[in-house]
Amino acid sequence: MYEYFNGKLAYKAPTHVVIDVSGIGYYVHISLYTFSQIKDQENCKLFISLQVREDSYTLYGFATEGEKKLFENLISVSGIGPNTGRMILSSNTPDEIQSAIVNGQVALIQKIKGIGPKTAQRLILELQDKLKKQGVETLSTTIQSQSVPDEALSALVMLGFNKVAAEKVLNTILKTESNLSVEDMIKLALKRL
Repeated sequence: MYEYFNGKLAYKAPTHVVIDVSGIGYYVHISLYTFSQIKDQENCKLFISLQVREDSYTLYGFATEGEKKLFENLISVSGIGPNTGRMILSSNTPDEIQSAIVNGQVALIQKIKGIGPKTAQRLILELQDKLKKQGVETLSTTIQSQSVPDEALSALVMLGFNKVAAEKVLNTILKTESNLSVEDMIKLALKRL
C-alpha cells in the first residue's frame, strides 16, 4: 500500500520516528540500523512496510529498500513476526544478516534476542536459497542509484522474465546500442525475449 514516506522527522528515537508528510505525522517503527542512518537528518525518505493484524495497522520504516526487502523476507518465515524481524535487523547490519543466512551461520543468528536454535535453523532453511537467488546486490540497490541497464533488468524481472535470459538480451542490446533510455531498452528486450 505504501512504498515510502519522504518528509520531515518531527521526532526521532532509536525504536521509532514520527515523520511529517504534508502535515500528517506518521508513527513509524524503525530498526537501530535505520536509526543510525537517519539520526543526523532533519528530512528523510523511509521505505515502508505496512503490517496489518486483527487489532492494528503498524508501519515499519527502513533507510534502504534492501533492508525493507530483507525485513519482508524475514517475517515470511513461520514464527518470526514484525517485532522479531525488527530485532534481527537491529542486532547487525542487513549485509551481515543476509550473509549469515546465506552461509548458514546458525550460531550468529541464535545470538539475536528472541531467536532460539530451532527458529535460527528454520530461518536459514527457508531463506537461504531465496536470498542466494536474489543476490547480495539486492541490499545495496536503490531506485536512484540504478543504471539504465539495471533498471531495465529490474523491470523485466518484475514482468516475469528469467533474470539470466533478460541479462543476456540486455548485454546483446548494449553491444549495439549504448545510449538508450530505459523504456527503449525494455521495448527492444521484449521483442527478443
